[in-house]
Amino acid sequence: MKLRWFAGIFAVVLAATPVAVAQAESPRPPHRTTCEFIPTPENPAAREVDPPGEKAKAKGTVRAEIETNRGDVLVELDRANAPCAVHNLVHLARSDFYDRSRCWRLTDSERLGVLQCGDIWSVEKGGPGYRFADEVTGAETYPRGTIAMGNQGPDTNGSQFFIVHSHANIKPAYTVLGRVLRGMDVLDEIVAGGIVPGENGDPGDGEPALPVEIENIKIRG
Repeated sequence: MKLRWFAGIFAVVLAATPVAVAQAESPRPPHRTTCEFIPTPENPAAREVDPPGEKAKAKGTVRAEIETNRGDVLVELDRANAPCAVHNLVHLARSDFYDRSRCWRLTDSERLGVLQCGDIWSVEKGGPGYRFADEVTGAETYPRGTIAMGNQGPDTNGSQFFIVHSHANIKPAYTVLGRVLRGMDVLDEIVAGGIVPGENGDPGDGEPALPVEIENIKIRG
């Protein structure tokens, strides 16, 4: 009887004693990542500029004020979603690459409504002299106010970007940089000004009838 009593007391003590359970820590997203900027000698830089450094911040956001002759547009760029693309745009802006450049393309159709900027000479001509990989998951959408990288095929990102003024029913093949915080009224006025049809005669795809020039892009933070 004494042994049974002692064993019962011992079992109660064990049950009341807290047991440490090892818990796996959730992996933390890296604060930095490595980017590869590949020279494009077949498409040399339209303006003298060095590629960005290979290390990019991969956390937080940064704001950019796109100052144009039609008004200013404030955008918030997401480093976590597109660290290399944001790193690149910030670098080009601080290098004055975009200063006094035109937004050569405006589209306004059921499929695509964007203002395309970042090319120095004309539509899709005049980049920084290098390219880098897409940062896409395949789940991207492009609602009004989205700012994203333009490209000429997979992994051909350079200096080109576009801002969605209405919608963009396109495949998820364009890296999303971030979103517009202020200035969509500027885009609306540009769209209301109309489009000069391009070579294909499409009335919904050509140069803005109100020429748009980027005077400067200021990085804030």
